Amino acid sequence: MTVPDQRALAVRFEDLALPLFDQLYNFARWLAQDTSEAEDLVQETYAKALRGFAGFQQGTNFRAWMFRILRNSFLTSRSGLKATVGFEEDEAEAVASTAPTPEAMLIEHANRETVREALTELPVASREILLLCEVEEMSYEEIAQVLSVPIGTVMSRLHRARKALRVLLLAKFKGGPDGV
Repeated sequence: MTVPDQRALAVRFEDLALPLFDQLYNFARWLAQDTSEAEDLVQETYAKALRGFAGFQQGTNFRAWMFRILRNSFLTSRSGLKATVGFEEDEAEAVASTAPTPEAMLIEHANRETVREALTELPVASREILLLCEVEEMSYEEIAQVLSVPIGTVMSRLHRARKALRVLLLAKFKGGPDGV
């Protein structure tokens, strides 16, 4: 490949990859539960993707391809998939037209913390499918590509993950054995 071809390829990669940075970093933070590790994971993802970009099949889903590289890098970095996933939210939330009361703010914060705790109790496979669907808003097809599974498997895993989260949240909100 000539130098101009390599430059054109690098520019094309940059055009496709840079807009995904925040999404990839957010997913990495959920998976790694550590800022430094998430940064390393995203950097490794971009390095691997750039090295393999010449082999990327045009017309396929680039976003799913990048998320698959990130996920595979994470799984490779973990022995036994012992990772737990934290819930990291953007603290700059949209301000409502009327200011909430202190009581409403306290209840909302407590509810978010309860959801975070419940998410960390889910197995990695459940957390990642919920993250890809609910946070990253990927389609079932995109999730299937990221996880390298059929769409039917995505649907059943998502159903089980949502059910497991619901059970954990009910226990926590009702003050069950694991509840607050």
